[in-house]
Amino acid sequence: MKRLLDSQLIRALARGCAVLGAGGGGDPYLGLLQALQAIEDFGPVPLVDLDEIPGDSLVMPCGGIGAPTVFIEKIGNGDEGERLREHLEYATGRKVVALMASEIGGSNGLMPVAWAARMGLPLVDADSMGRAFPEVHQATMHLAGIPASPAVMTDERGNVVVFHTISGHWMERLQRTAAVEFGGAAASTEFTLTAGQARAPGVTVRNSVSMAIRIGTAVADVNGSPIDALIAAIDGNRLITGKIVDVDRRTTSGFARGSVVIEGLGADAGRLVRLELQNENLVAMERGRVLASVPDLISVLDSETADAITTERIAYGQRVTVIAFGCDPVWRTERGITATGPRSFGYDFDYVPVEELAGAGD
Repeated sequence: MKRLLDSQLIRALARGCAVLGAGGGGDPYLGLLQALQAIEDFGPVPLVDLDEIPGDSLVMPCGGIGAPTVFIEKIGNGDEGERLREHLEYATGRKVVALMASEIGGSNGLMPVAWAARMGLPLVDADSMGRAFPEVHQATMHLAGIPASPAVMTDERGNVVVFHTISGHWMERLQRTAAVEFGGAAASTEFTLTAGQARAPGVTVRNSVSMAIRIGTAVADVNGSPIDALIAAIDGNRLITGKIVDVDRRTTSGFARGSVVIEGLGADAGRLVRLELQNENLVAMERGRVLASVPDLISVLDSETADAITTERIAYGQRVTVIAFGCDPVWRTERGITATGPRSFGYDFDYVPVEELAGAGD
């Protein structure tokens, strides 16, 4: 059933997107401000199920690409989505009927709301990750064999590049290089598909916008501990509660990379947990033991409010709780693990579901 994304739902969406970003996807606060301004200027955005639009309708996945550390200073001007649609329609010869978030995590889950409001288009209740991942080809459409081409990139200045590549991996390489030349961040669309294709099992992560709203609502409406409420809402696992004692973060090759060390407090006193970053939190380790890893989600939360802290906002001295929870089942398939598991990021260990790791540590 169609819903209208108004200011209340968008605020809940922003909190949920922050958690689902696993540290990445861009600062959701900036995306929230853009979305709120857009719906104030142009009205609320219809959120529609893929079953509600004709199967031959063209859906445009879209969002930002680049290093989150750049996005907090290099802010878009709002018309990037319209430019993406214009050039995609020219490249395909077809009209875009609805937008879809490329990833539901962070600001990338909110940017399409702002663009959809400006264009008077609906947003479909789906995305291609169910979280945020750092690389273009780490999308469900890539696993399903949907071509990444044609793809369009633009920036706040009005520069536009159209890509036709032989694979999703080549799309990642070339778009990443272009994003660096754009100044480290840009807007893009790739893996264009029809609603009929998007409805097929495993092609998209359906109802992910609604899931983010549910997460945000669960935290906002709680009377007790927001951390406990969030863990219950997502069936998550608490990895550690403590303070940030070391941050090693750098922006290189179009990514924010580095590591963060959390020293345990209270019941976790004496523990040290290290997070490895590539835009998102990839791995949580304690003295060589893996606590959680991609494709499962690892989120760093403010211990008082349960607000998720993105990798570009983590700072020394913050009191945090680190949680981990299971990814969409599509990423636990053989192809999904190959594309997004720890070995795909250069780690020399196999993926183990977070709930099994949590059980092994009891």
